[in-house]
Amino acid sequence: MSEGHPQPDKSMKQDQTAERASSRTAPDPSKASAERLPSDIRIAGAVWPALLASVVGLLPFTVFSTFLVQIADATGESDAAVGALRGLGGVGAVLVGVAVAPLIGRIAPGRIAAAALVLLAVASVLGTVPLLPALAAFCLVIGVSNAALYPALSTAAADRFGDAPAAGRAATLVMSTQTLAATLAAPLIAFPALWWGWQGDLIAIAVVASLLTPVLYRYRSENHIGEQQRFSYLEAFRVLAAVPGARPLILVAFGRAGAFMGYLAYLAPFYADSFGLTPEMFAFVWTLSGGAFFLGHLVAGRLVNVPAASDRRAHLAMRTSLLTALLALVGVYLAPELWVALVATAVLSASHAVVAAAVVTLLVRRCGAARGTALSLNASGMSLGLFLGTAAGGAGLVVAGYLGAALVFALLTLFALGAALKSRPQSLMA
Repeated sequence: MSEGHPQPDKSMKQDQTAERASSRTAPDPSKASAERLPSDIRIAGAVWPALLASVVGLLPFTVFSTFLVQIADATGESDAAVGALRGLGGVGAVLVGVAVAPLIGRIAPGRIAAAALVLLAVASVLGTVPLLPALAAFCLVIGVSNAALYPALSTAAADRFGDAPAAGRAATLVMSTQTLAATLAAPLIAFPALWWGWQGDLIAIAVVASLLTPVLYRYRSENHIGEQQRFSYLEAFRVLAAVPGARPLILVAFGRAGAFMGYLAYLAPFYADSFGLTPEMFAFVWTLSGGAFFLGHLVAGRLVNVPAASDRRAHLAMRTSLLTALLALVGVYLAPELWVALVATAVLSASHAVVAAAVVTLLVRRCGAARGTALSLNASGMSLGLFLGTAAGGAGLVVAGYLGAALVFALLTLFALGAALKSRPQSLMA
């Protein structure tokens, strides 16, 4: 008998699991590079249900934020008490995003997205009840719904094109559409609310979500990888862990979201205190930031997904943009004039958009059958980063003013940059 036998057997088994995971998830680079990238219009035409659903998913919280004062008045509670309920959505998003992640590889993502839209419709109706418990449930369920909805939509869009270069582009278009909707949604919901109020907006959202549900339920693709390679619940996590560079990319998403979303949370008071901007004037700054993010994500998503683009290009774009974002952050908080701050704000948003597009592209490109799990964990990482970044930024603001908040966001950006440096192009992983 030899007591040394069990350990080599276990090591060999782990190696075989990692080898199987790599073979089951890695796309064929030669096949992908041989295909042309369709135009964005053709890709959007193929994935339009996912793009439309990405817009609908944003609307409930947009209504909640836009009409917060009126909603608080209807409940008889303070603005702060009602506004604080928004955090329940983040808690739900983080927990459910991790729990649902392996299921996106086992169940057709269109069906998961359809189920998420049903939850969104129910929550929207619940949100019309002007009672604090009802609004708390509304925020929690919307957060849960979005945690399942957006990774499923990105996966469904990518699966329409299998391992082709258009797969990564389709996934980034979902986020680009979401960004554009976030920039334009407020005026779009405010106009009809003149006739039917904020409760009418929520009812309309519930109706649209219900109509879109059967479309997404039937939204299937011959290229759905998960139909050919299904993992058990826990195996999905193991397979993803074996994908080279997946974990550093998710850490990049966490750090980037913490830095950027935390920064956005305190941008309005910064411009008001530093440059005397009124809320009406700050609306221009918000549009500038959102527009720069949309354009940056739209252009970068195309450039890093052309067939000739290698992993090296996506990594270079990710690292360079994180460094640029760090410099732009300094420019915003130390700007001597308003125009300097505005330029830095636009550059900062565009840089973060490039990083987001590169991360999604690399995850879709590398993870193959595990892409649904990867995109779900990526979204959960961003949700966690959002709330930790906002909380840490607020603490920095209390302790050392805006420079203290800037230091927190700079450290989160450096964390993301460090993770990006650990993620290497596949050509260097031999």
